[in-house]
Amino acid sequence: MARTSLANRDWQDIVDRLGGAAGLAASARATKAFVRPRVIASAVDLLRLILTYCLREGGLRSTAAWAASAGLADISNVGLLNRLRQCGDWLELLVGQALAMGAPAASQGRLIRLIDGTTVPKAGKADRARNGVWRIHGALDLPSERFGFFELTDEKGGETLDRIPVVKGEIRIADRAYLQPDRMASVLDDGADIVVRAPWKGASWRDGTGAPADLIAILQNGAAAGVIDQPIGVGRKSGPALKLRLVAVKKSPEAAEAAKRIARRNARKGGHTISQETLTAAEWVILITSLDTDRFPTSDVLDLYRLRWRVELAFKRLKSLIGLKGPPGTHQNSARPYVLAHLLLILLLEPVIDAFEDSPRLPQAA
Repeated sequence: MARTSLANRDWQDIVDRLGGAAGLAASARATKAFVRPRVIASAVDLLRLILTYCLREGGLRSTAAWAASAGLADISNVGLLNRLRQCGDWLELLVGQALAMGAPAASQGRLIRLIDGTTVPKAGKADRARNGVWRIHGALDLPSERFGFFELTDEKGGETLDRIPVVKGEIRIADRAYLQPDRMASVLDDGADIVVRAPWKGASWRDGTGAPADLIAILQNGAAAGVIDQPIGVGRKSGPALKLRLVAVKKSPEAAEAAKRIARRNARKGGHTISQETLTAAEWVILITSLDTDRFPTSDVLDLYRLRWRVELAFKRLKSLIGLKGPPGTHQNSARPYVLAHLLLILLLEPVIDAFEDSPRLPQAA
């Protein structure tokens, strides 16, 4: 999709899907984005103007010039900036409406939710110096292959497994950054199951008696078989240890060697000597799950985790297809709507995208 095509293509369809002119007027009035016609005639025109600025090449002046030439509004670049800064809550509401339109019914089989996040840089010099970012937290729902949740925070909003409200019965899949025992307990208590990637020293491992468990020894003992599936405990800061299931598969020699190269490079950058335990763990994909062994055999758990690659592809699509990048403005009230406009458009486009790219093989996804 060309970044300028929003101005001329399927605009009425977008309006209809967001509640029509009356619905947009009501939501804009409720969030004080558009109270009365003044310079801009309607909430529909305001949305078209804001999305055009956020999604096309060029800045405020060129968008204002386009609006005048198109007969949409005779507005200055300063006036457009002021309108943009008033639209954050409105765009957030529209994103929520678009998410709700694609929500799958929980009763139609088990919902699979792929949890991940991505960032775009902030524009200010001081923010760049301290690596300031806008962080987008998302959940890609399967089998619908549509985003079911977005939340926008700054760099202070950490990636947490329980940030996204649980749909009872869902299977929540996440990478190693989400190995958070107390937050995993919260998700489990709310009626979900989990499949989470685990770094070897990222948890307090426990055996069946509650005593410390040596994960490296478990991996070494399973080296001959190449696959491990056994009970494991994970200690918590508060509350009893979680009783989960350890599922691990040994990588191919090529994938294992690539993982070791990355581990050695990271050790050099950090100025420390890599341990033999880290090299041993690099040969494995290590997962923990709450799924029942009888209903979900080892191969099913591994296949479920392999699906996680799809959320990374979805975020790549968000950045490449929609052109999401760091917002040009330094002020939060203009930067936030800029990012939200891109999230809204990907949600509107998802129904017309036939399929995401194929997932790679498990060792590659590791």
